[in-house]
Amino acid sequence: VDRQRSSTNQQRSGLSSIAEISFDNELCTSFLNYASSHHLTLFQLGLSIFYVFLFKLTHGDTDLCVASINANRYRSELVNMIGMFVSTLPYRVELDPQWSFDEVVKYVQEKCLSILEHSHYPLQHILSDLHLTQSNVSFLEIMFDLITISENVSGLHLNAPASFAQARIWLDERIRFNPDNPQIAIYNMPFVYRLQPGHTLSIKQLRHTLHLTVNKHPSLHTSLHFNIQKNLLMQRVINHEGKNNNNNMFSIIETIYKLGEQLNDILHDEKRNPHLFDAAEGLVFRCHIIYYKQISSNDLLSDKDVIIFNFHHALFDFPSMKIFLHDLNQAYTTGQLLYDDNTNLRYLDYAVIEQQMSMTGASMFWLDALRGCKLDQPLSLPCDRYRLANEHRTGHATSISFDFGQHLSHDFVTHASSNNISLQHLTFVIYFIFLFKLTNGQTDLCLAMNINNNRYRDELKSIIGLFDNVIPLRFQLDPHWCFHQLLKHVQEITTKSMKYSYFPLQHILDQHPHISKHAFLDTSLEFLSYENNSIVMIGDSQIIPASFSFNINEDAISSISDFSLSIYHDLNVNELSCTINASLDLFNRETVEKISQQFHIILNQLSQSIIDNQMNKPIYELSLVLSDESYLMQSLNNTQTSFSSPLTCIHHEFVYQVMKHPQKLAVELDEQSLTYCELLYYVQILSLALLDEYGITPGEIVCQCVERSLSMVIGIMGIEMAGGVYCPLSPRDPQHRLHALIQQTQNRLVLVHHLTKSKFDHDIIPVDIDSILTSHVTEYIVVDLTRLSEVTTVSDDVAYIIFTSGSTGTPKAAQTRHRNFKNFVHSIQNAGVLNEQDIVAQICAPTYDVHVMEIMGSLLLCATVVMLHPYGNMDFEYFAHTLQHKQITCLAPVPTFLDHFCGFLTHSNRQSFSFVRSLCIGG
Repeated sequence: VDRQRSSTNQQRSGLSSIAEISFDNELCTSFLNYASSHHLTLFQLGLSIFYVFLFKLTHGDTDLCVASINANRYRSELVNMIGMFVSTLPYRVELDPQWSFDEVVKYVQEKCLSILEHSHYPLQHILSDLHLTQSNVSFLEIMFDLITISENVSGLHLNAPASFAQARIWLDERIRFNPDNPQIAIYNMPFVYRLQPGHTLSIKQLRHTLHLTVNKHPSLHTSLHFNIQKNLLMQRVINHEGKNNNNNMFSIIETIYKLGEQLNDILHDEKRNPHLFDAAEGLVFRCHIIYYKQISSNDLLSDKDVIIFNFHHALFDFPSMKIFLHDLNQAYTTGQLLYDDNTNLRYLDYAVIEQQMSMTGASMFWLDALRGCKLDQPLSLPCDRYRLANEHRTGHATSISFDFGQHLSHDFVTHASSNNISLQHLTFVIYFIFLFKLTNGQTDLCLAMNINNNRYRDELKSIIGLFDNVIPLRFQLDPHWCFHQLLKHVQEITTKSMKYSYFPLQHILDQHPHISKHAFLDTSLEFLSYENNSIVMIGDSQIIPASFSFNINEDAISSISDFSLSIYHDLNVNELSCTINASLDLFNRETVEKISQQFHIILNQLSQSIIDNQMNKPIYELSLVLSDESYLMQSLNNTQTSFSSPLTCIHHEFVYQVMKHPQKLAVELDEQSLTYCELLYYVQILSLALLDEYGITPGEIVCQCVERSLSMVIGIMGIEMAGGVYCPLSPRDPQHRLHALIQQTQNRLVLVHHLTKSKFDHDIIPVDIDSILTSHVTEYIVVDLTRLSEVTTVSDDVAYIIFTSGSTGTPKAAQTRHRNFKNFVHSIQNAGVLNEQDIVAQICAPTYDVHVMEIMGSLLLCATVVMLHPYGNMDFEYFAHTLQHKQITCLAPVPTFLDHFCGFLTHSNRQSFSFVRSLCIGG
């Protein structure tokens, strides 16, 4: 300031200096865009800027307090009252100089909202509480105000931005469906009526009535068009001079039918024809009068004639029909409809108000509710095919409806009422359990929920228009929860979501700008309660819906979503029914029929749980298996076979095969090979050395750490023949893991060969297989069979142990007994997986238990084992050559290995699987 007042008592002169700064178009646009994108009012943004300006102007003063004027009409009863309600309020902030502007704005927004909650508290009381007087309060010297100046204040606006619901429908037609070549209408809303027998309607009077009704409700003659300059969808009320020229406001069509098939074709055309309406021209309503056999000569409609009132969903929702019929009856009865556009709230006015609403709380809720949710990933539903990324929806769908039936409905309705549970929440729990099972255990489930009547204020209940919204409903389930635990979770999430269901879907999607495809919209859920009060009065005549199911718009739902479930509660009979709708782009009719049967299975299981009072059962224990599938699985699993083999051990079976086929090839590695007789000889030499030199006793664990080689096979069978327990170790493991595993076995003896000697220190006793075989080959020219026969092992002894990976803690040893392994081998032989004619490639790592099947299982069945050289399974060129050259017939790869190897074969144009007859994939 240039000077100070001499005292607080000095009177003000009242003189002032005014400086005016105009925002250019670019600055105005930036200001408005920032406010819109951050969900701010213009007042909140302007005040934030003013605070930043004062902070800099006062050289960093962070404790700032200014005054502002508030309209203070805080109750709806005060809005239309003449009087003085304006109050002055102090707005105080304590800023942090380190804050960004976004943080300042958020802070100021919260302050404004908290101040407005108490805006009715008089300034005099505020000052009195602080022991101040109005003459010495400094914050009253600095004022902030934001004044909105409207053009054409005296006139009635006919243009406004479209509502969020209208924009959603308009965009959906153009983005998710092909706007250039629409195959089917998804937002036509036909309502079909007939007259009661003996009742008539005057056609001339009906025409006049329709004109009066359409004139009263601007939504029925409103156009939607996209303003390129504003980048905004706009709506415009189409008025006609004197409101007498009604020809272009809507259309009345008259046709004739003679057969039921003709009438059905007309009904389906009204439902599915995409060319009936033109929203850009405001043609969003039509009346179709269908005469039976001939046009009425006496200007009267009879009970065999049909009336269709058809609306475009962008300007009309289902609750609007009640308003429409009420006004239609009043206009038909009295010949007039009283209304005043200048005082009545129009849908267009609601759209303007909606744009200005503060939705901070709702924004924060939805941001938190969907945090970490993968909105772009669809649910893993059992589709028959998938839609390409650039492929438009056709809108064609299939729909299956069924009643719960008297008993099921009674069980669920009674359970809900007796436990004070909303029937909507109960059915939602059932649906989410069903989805959890249908998606094979998917626990983070997010889908779209249709909000069919969002008229949350009394003033909106008499307005025709679109008040629908779609919100995401997300549940994170625990498979171990019981029904009531999940119910409590559903109640909490649904109640909160419904509280903020007015928050536009567009705003929710804008919170996740990195997601281009909002897959959660492809699956939807709906619960509707209705009373089938079918009689509607038009004057003295009664009209009834020709088909209630046609009027509830089932097919429109199925056309919009890929998969939806709607549950209906008929209040007249207190029973439930269900409709499952699925897009034919993704599902076959047969698949949807099976899904409906599976849903019925879930209903019956839950109903039985209610009856038996067993609601504590975990939800993962529920089953979707149909009765025919259950019988099929029982027959497939009825594979019990008694094997009559004697109570012998693995090495006994091996010796038996040697006696039968001594000269057959037992094992090969490149150019090396051993017959069964030769293999037995080396196995006996090694086992005798283990017994005589290293004192192996029956049941003692012997570890082996070797690369793929003939020595690996000799070592495994040598340990078994000596009565030991085979324990494989991987040469790929680090030394500290190998030592930890050996310590668990409580044995320091490890079979090695020249490639793995260096992996163990002096605390471990390495036994070189190759050295034993070469040094004892002349010593044991005549094998001491008596010494081997003294080894006492039985079929219930442990044959081998394999350690787990230890990913969940300390590695654990999984053991297998001789009897178990022999029965397993006989079972795979009985199933045709492996037999004595097979040539088996040994590709699995020694830490994977399948390698035991590849080696010992093959030897027990007198098959041939083909070993690879070290790292041979990683050399696809070598492996492919081995498969072809050795004529491999049996493989047991893990899926990732098979996938990469098949990719190699495809690129190299090889046919290495030509001899393979048995492919065992697992792991």
